[in-house]
Amino acid sequence: MIPGDSGSSPEGCSVDVAVDLYLFDFDKTLYRYDFRRRLPEFARLGGVSQYQLASSWWAAGYERRAESGEWPSAAEYLAEFARVTGAREFTLEEWADARRLAMTRIDGSVAALRRASALGTVSLLSNNPSVFAAALPRLAPDVCELVGDNRLISCELGVRKPDPLAYRRALDRYGVRASDTFFADDSLENVLGARSIGIHAHHFTDVDSLDAALTAFTERTR
Repeated sequence: MIPGDSGSSPEGCSVDVAVDLYLFDFDKTLYRYDFRRRLPEFARLGGVSQYQLASSWWAAGYERRAESGEWPSAAEYLAEFARVTGAREFTLEEWADARRLAMTRIDGSVAALRRASALGTVSLLSNNPSVFAAALPRLAPDVCELVGDNRLISCELGVRKPDPLAYRRALDRYGVRASDTFFADDSLENVLGARSIGIHAHHFTDVDSLDAALTAFTERTR
């Protein structure tokens, strides 16, 4: 239940109204994502090899640390990325434009997000660093139009999926029960993490099954 939201019973008594929450992962759920398509552009912009970037940052665990809340601003992330990899420091716009090369919109998934926005509260729930959160309006304005400020990024939550704490913090943010929450993610591990606390979680593999899962959730018996 969301505190303060109420309706009237036939007898005129005030009753709580359950508002459903729809959480969507971003990469590979709303947008296809291929890391290999942005790495060459990062190397070109930074003046270092793809191997140097991949081995010194991603393989060394820095991106995972960033997703968990280290370097909480885009400026801090970009400065640390340059320091660790030896690349020229990118602007936010350069970083975003390079990352966008790896992204392709999944039309049916964004349509499902739009459908959900008419049924309850919609929000992203994504494992990503602070620079992603800052760049999102440039990366996916269509998604931002639908979710507004409802963008739960792991760097801001301080914890990554599939840790159950990530989902609990999402529920606390919106004041919604797990039983009134739908979640879609391409990672089965993340889906199982959400299910472990009672969320209706769907493993995204294709648009048709996402639509069917969304319908089943909206038509469930409370």
